[in-house]
Amino acid sequence: MKAFFEWIEDLFVDGLFAPFDFFREMQNWWTANTINWLFVVIGSAAMVYWLIQLRLFDQRGEEDTSITAHSYL
Repeated sequence: MKAFFEWIEDLFVDGLFAPFDFFREMQNWWTANTINWLFVVIGSAAMVYWLIQLRLFDQRGEEDTSITAHSYL
């Protein structure tokens, strides 16, 4: 079992997270965090899209807002 968990460690440390070592060694903070900024931009765009869709759904009146809309209520 120990060998299995060591294999998982090697997979992630030496394999999957190896590209992040390149960013860790950079001197410029902005460049080193490009992956983080990319995730922030994608997450923000997804949230804006989701909120726009919720607003459109609410404006069409398709939502059941009665107190018995869900069985657990």
